[in-house]
Amino acid sequence: MSAWRRSFELAIGEEDLRRLQAIARSRTEPASQVERAQMLLAYREDPSFFAVGRALGVHHQTVQRCVERAVAYGPLAALDDRPRPGKEPTITAAAKAWLVDLACRKAKELGYPHELWTTRLLAGHAREHGPAAGHDCLATLAQGTVCKILNRQAVKAHKVRYYLERRDAEFEEKMAQVLCVYREVALLKEAAAAAEAPSKPVAVVSYDEKPGIQAIENTAPDFATQARRASELRTRL
Repeated sequence: MSAWRRSFELAIGEEDLRRLQAIARSRTEPASQVERAQMLLAYREDPSFFAVGRALGVHHQTVQRCVERAVAYGPLAALDDRPRPGKEPTITAAAKAWLVDLACRKAKELGYPHELWTTRLLAGHAREHGPAAGHDCLATLAQGTVCKILNRQAVKAHKVRYYLERRDAEFEEKMAQVLCVYREVALLKEAAAAAEAPSKPVAVVSYDEKPGIQAIENTAPDFATQARRASELRTRL
């Protein structure tokens, strides 16, 4: 003889009801969520696990579990799968942090001839030195796992992005003044060359090329290209 099953009072608000109706009719939502939304709507009309199960072609216990979750956590929360216990991650969070920190350094700082890391080189270094750093889980680290860990942190060890820190809020205005001076010098030279009568000699003294008082200077050793660009710009003017 089957045991009597008590029905539950399922309260669904207007907003949740509209959401459930939309999901129940959807063809793009996951099939499991569509089916559970249909269960809850059918149970709201006829609070019987057996009747809903027969109407939807599922077991009445499946309907009961869905309704119990809706009563306990809310109708929309009942549509999602329950979190299932899985085994502990093979690579610990501390090991991942160590690997990401390693990827943010340059390979040549650790004795390699390479300027930048490759994922293969990074995986090999982690396998060799990770256990000594207290991360035994990295002893069998695969290259594909390295890619996944770095992608989650948006770290691209094979690329380097350079930037210049703007320390002077009036830098652009001062740079424009300096370029105007170079332009004026060029105009003076052109006028002197075009004059028919010899003019008085004009001496032009430039101070920005002297060490220590340059108009544009590097903020780090890797930023040497910025000074070269400024020099090329002055040459064109």
